[in-house]
Amino acid sequence: MTVIDIPGSKSVTARALFLAAAAEGTTSLLRPLVSDDTEGFAEGLTALGYAVRREPDAWHIEGRPAGPGADTAEVYCRDGATTARFLPTLAAAGHGTYHFDASAQMRRRPLAPLTEALRTLGVDLRHGEREGHHPLAVHAHGVKGGALTLDAGQSSQYLTALLMLGPLTAEGLDITVTDLVSEPYVEITLAMMRSFGAEIRQEGRTYRVAPTGYRARTYGIEPDASTASYFFAAAALEPGRSVTVPGLGTGALQGDLGFVDVLRRMGADVEITDTGTTVRSTGTLRGLTVNMRDISDTMPTLAAIAPFADGPVRIEDVANTRVKECDRLDACAENLRRLGITVRTGPDWIEIHPGTPSGPAEIATHGDHRIVMSFAVTGLRTPGITFDDPGCVKKTFPDFHRVFDTFVRTP
Repeated sequence: MTVIDIPGSKSVTARALFLAAAAEGTTSLLRPLVSDDTEGFAEGLTALGYAVRREPDAWHIEGRPAGPGADTAEVYCRDGATTARFLPTLAAAGHGTYHFDASAQMRRRPLAPLTEALRTLGVDLRHGEREGHHPLAVHAHGVKGGALTLDAGQSSQYLTALLMLGPLTAEGLDITVTDLVSEPYVEITLAMMRSFGAEIRQEGRTYRVAPTGYRARTYGIEPDASTASYFFAAAALEPGRSVTVPGLGTGALQGDLGFVDVLRRMGADVEITDTGTTVRSTGTLRGLTVNMRDISDTMPTLAAIAPFADGPVRIEDVANTRVKECDRLDACAENLRRLGITVRTGPDWIEIHPGTPSGPAEIATHGDHRIVMSFAVTGLRTPGITFDDPGCVKKTFPDFHRVFDTFVRTP
C-alpha cells in the first residue's frame, strides 16, 4: 500500500485567507496550500494592506475587520477564480478605491451574478472593459447589508463570497438562492465561517448571516480532495495497487471526497476511516451513469479513466464545467478522441465508450491544471502521452509530476 501526502486544499486555503483577513486578531493557517493560486491570493491581500507573514508550514495573517489597510490598490488575481471573486468582495467592506485585473484566462470567466449582487447591496463597482468580467474597480464605502436574490448556477463561489461578506456588513445579509451548483463547497464555507465565529441560519434556500464579524484562530488546512482524486483513480485503475491519503477521512469538509463513492460503484474497494481514505483496485472497472453536479471538479478525473471501464461511462449535470479554466467537457472529449476513444457530448453531459486509448498523443491542456493531472492517470495504461503545457499544474500542485511519478514507481 502506498501512502501519499496530498498538499492542502485550495478551496479551504482560499476561504481561510479571506476569513483570517477579516477577523479580529492574528490567525495562523497550518499547512496551507502553496501554489500559484494561493500565493496570488496572499499577494493580493498584501497589496490591499493586510499583513501576511509566510513560513514553510504556516501563514500568519493580521486581521483587519474594518477592511483593507490601503485606501488604494492595484491587485492582479492571476488565474485564480477564488482570488478574482473573493478579494473584490472583501475589499467592498472597507473604504477606498481598489482595482482588480486577472490573466486572459480568468478574464474570460464570468463574474456577473456576483458583481450584480454587490451592486444590489450598494457597492460602487465598475467593469473596465466587458460587463461581468475582469478588470473591475471597487469604490468601497462599507456595506450596509440587506436582502438579495442570487443565481449561483454557474459557480458556488458567488454565494461563498457573499456569505463570507455577511458578518462584515452593518446589518447582516439575507441571501435567497434561485439555483446552486457544487453545493458541498458552500457547506465548506458555512463550516469554516462558524469556526471563525460567524452565525448563519439556513431557511430553505435562504441564508441569513448575522453581522457578528470574525474572531482569529489557529486553523489547520486539510489535504485537497480534488487533488487526491488523481491518486485514487490511479489506484482503482491499476490491478494490485492501493493508495491511502491521510487527513481525508470521515470528518473531511470537502465534498470532492465523494469521488471515491463513484469509484466504489465502478468496482473499486474503498475504505474511509477517521484518519484517512484508502482505495484498492479489484481489477475491474464497471461502466455507469453518474450525476456529478456536486463534485464537478473531479469530472475530468473520471473521464480520463472511463475508457478502461467495461461499459459506457455517462457523466451528467456538469454544465458548469464549461466555464472553468477551459471548457472541460469539450477538452476531455477532444483529448479522448485523439486517443481513439468514442465520445459523445451534450450541453451538460459526456458519454465515453470503452476502448483502448492509443498513443503517442499530445494532450491539449488549454492551460488547465485538471486536464493535465487527469490525463496523467490515462498515461498509466497508454504509452506516449505528453502535454502541450505540463507546467500549468503550478496553479494547484506545482510538484505534481514528481509526486505522481514517485507514486507510479512505488510498488
